[in-house]
Amino acid sequence: MAKRQYAIIGMGRFGSSVATALTDMGFDVLAIDSNEQRIQEISNIVTHAVSANSTDEEAMRALGIRNFEVVVVAIGQDIQSSILTTLILKDLGIPTLIVKAQNELHGKVLNKIGADKVIFPERDMGLRVAHHLTSPNILDYIELSDDYSIVEMKTSDKMIGKNLKDLDVRARYGCNVMAIKTGTKMNISPNANDPLDKDDVLIILGQKDDLVKLELEFSK
Repeated sequence: MAKRQYAIIGMGRFGSSVATALTDMGFDVLAIDSNEQRIQEISNIVTHAVSANSTDEEAMRALGIRNFEVVVVAIGQDIQSSILTTLILKDLGIPTLIVKAQNELHGKVLNKIGADKVIFPERDMGLRVAHHLTSPNILDYIELSDDYSIVEMKTSDKMIGKNLKDLDVRARYGCNVMAIKTGTKMNISPNANDPLDKDDVLIILGQKDDLVKLELEFSK
């Protein structure tokens, strides 16, 4: 089976990080940026690195961009270039187009012109940091929608020795414990009567406001 191919446009901190991670995972990656220095810096890491203007449709055609299953537009501050690049790639028929947005308005425009997925790396990282600051037991925070999120919560001192029935997070906070992770093992059907250990991690789904209440309660 041929390796999946990715093209990443924009070799700023976010784009270069995505390109490096995909390469480390064994995928073929084409890195594109109009800045020759950035291309030189990434060229020894990715499969191919090319200096090109992504708002030039003929340049994109010449690179064979249509042969890539997934293209990530990670252009930084230049919102106009981001939008124009997205329009060009959409017209070229890219199967999956993922675009980085600077703000909510930028994201709405990208959605309207056909981006398959819009990501907000700065906002998402800000949310993760905020949740970690308010509750040191929060290991990760994933926003599923405007209303719902998932958190990975390490058992706090208040949880150790208690079981899910004791905690009763569904009735008290309106949240659901989807799984419990112990080391490398993931239990997706946790027994409500099994006591929690200090090394356990709870995977919890809930509405954002409810999760915040739960986090603050068990961080005290």
